[in-house]
Amino acid sequence: MEKISGILIAEDKQKIFYDNYKAGHEAVAVIAHGFFNSKDSELIKKAAVELTEFIDVITFDFRGHGQSEGLFYWTSKEYFDLEAVLKAANAEYQKTGLIGFSLGAATSIITVAREHKVESLIAVSTPTEFEKIDYEFWNLDIENDIIYNLGGGRNGKGVRPGPFWLKKDKPINVVKELKIPVLYIHGDADWVIRPWHSQMLYKHTRSKKSILIIKGGSHAEYLMRFHDDEFLKAIKNWFAKTL
Repeated sequence: MEKISGILIAEDKQKIFYDNYKAGHEAVAVIAHGFFNSKDSELIKKAAVELTEFIDVITFDFRGHGQSEGLFYWTSKEYFDLEAVLKAANAEYQKTGLIGFSLGAATSIITVAREHKVESLIAVSTPTEFEKIDYEFWNLDIENDIIYNLGGGRNGKGVRPGPFWLKKDKPINVVKELKIPVLYIHGDADWVIRPWHSQMLYKHTRSKKSILIIKGGSHAEYLMRFHDDEFLKAIKNWFAKTL
């Protein structure tokens, strides 16, 4: 496996930095990270390396995260970033799958609903809409959100936030437009976005679909910590059936 890094220019001229994990496969999985993460966060890198066993992988930084320019617009403009990455992936690979985490999953649904540039989607810890994110601070995940992030987990973390009040599409309103297979994954101990979000999105999805609720699973990328075997197996099996 080799990792090739580069820069893409989004439609609105933002520079988007990416890494392409190449293992000689004909298909690629694009990973859209969640809020406060980046392509260089430890769990995203772990997922990328593990997945290259059966598929090439592209990771990237949404605007306002990591190396990419600009501010983060809370899903209002991030579809520009993902569109640029998917265009590059489609130019090189025969088939493209997409894995989105949290707000990255919301952006994934919004983007794919606009243009069908992928063959299969996996949406992890997806909110039905930004305004309904639960964020129950009294149920804070001490192990993941504090202990882990004070140690090695802090690598690649951070965000440059922009205005959050701009108009944005709601995944729950556009999910019915999806024409591709969708797998929803959610941890039942997710304190940021409760599992009902994925269950509601699943209900409104009209294309081929499946849902996995991981017992004891936390939020988004944190599923790669203590539930990586179950999580990665689900991804592999889904892409094997749909790519």
